[in-house]
Amino acid sequence: MSDKKPIYVTQPLMPDLQDFLPYLEDIWKNKILTNGGPFHQQLEQALCDYLGVKHICLFTNGTLALITALQALRITGEVITTPYSFVATAHSLLWNGIKPIFVDIDPLSLNMDPARIEAAITPHTTAIMPVHCYGRPCEVERIEKIADNYGLKVIYDAAHAFGVRHKGSSVLNCGDLSVLSFHATKIFNTFEGGAIVCPDAKTKQRIDHLKNFGFVDEVTVVAPGINGKMSEINAAFGLLQLKGIDAARLQRRAIDARYRERLAAIAGIDCLPAGEEESANHSYFPILVKEAYGTSRDALFQLLRDQDIYARRYFYPLISDFPMYRSMPTAAHSNLPNALQASRQIICLPIYPGLGLDQVDAICAIIERHAQAGLIP
Repeated sequence: MSDKKPIYVTQPLMPDLQDFLPYLEDIWKNKILTNGGPFHQQLEQALCDYLGVKHICLFTNGTLALITALQALRITGEVITTPYSFVATAHSLLWNGIKPIFVDIDPLSLNMDPARIEAAITPHTTAIMPVHCYGRPCEVERIEKIADNYGLKVIYDAAHAFGVRHKGSSVLNCGDLSVLSFHATKIFNTFEGGAIVCPDAKTKQRIDHLKNFGFVDEVTVVAPGINGKMSEINAAFGLLQLKGIDAARLQRRAIDARYRERLAAIAGIDCLPAGEEESANHSYFPILVKEAYGTSRDALFQLLRDQDIYARRYFYPLISDFPMYRSMPTAAHSNLPNALQASRQIICLPIYPGLGLDQVDAICAIIERHAQAGLIP
């Protein structure tokens, strides 16, 4: 496959450029570039309608949305979270002067294990920040019960969970707040972007103040806010993207099904359990490369790379292994055996609209060919 174009783990969904030009013409005409302009307002409403949520606050990216969500709920002290995520999850805590407390994950779902949460609660604990990893819903009912029992807030890092539903409604309605990412790698993107989903108008107002320097009007500042506003160009792009999201999700579903069909018989290659077809978003396709495969995860990763297939070891290393976290007591490997094992076995295979099923077959053929090969120790 080296004579063909590289296959990356993802590619951004891009609409026809000609369809985007009328939006740009409107922006050039009205000269409103930011500060909650018409496209910004339209996208907030369109996302509320599509996702089935009451209120949404758009941001320039998901990391600033995470940081602001913690500010909005006045979180301090310690927050229980997962080591198995993108670094922004824990970084948002450090930026707010909050201590992350890492707990292990469930070995099947790779989400935070609710059974580990209660033992990690101290007098300094104020919140829980779980991640819907790969868009697979956490055990939200168990987490809610623990939070209620101890008077804790719950902020979900829902960066992967666009459009995901749980028991008939949006998983984004769970917890006190949910935070989305609209980065270029996500199934719905606005080039760069993010959002906070919140349950009531009062909370939305506080978040909107915080993301705009704390301004209420041109002479009134009520909070030490930041500049997290989404631009009109990003919002306009999001409106156009939303028109094609259902078709994109159907393509992802077909790719997911093909991988599962082709990989099912390969010993040592484990796919995560399939999500509910009507509620999953198929944002990633992770596999676990286990000892029975006969070739190590890193060896398979390199074999794919040698064929210009850019899969990703996502998430590796653990957040808790990075220098700013690894000295923390809860970052010890002995505290996180399931997360450590997953990080050493995980590969996310390419999945995106436009990836052909013949390309999926070629990727699976490489994985099948090297089963039990033991080519690289």
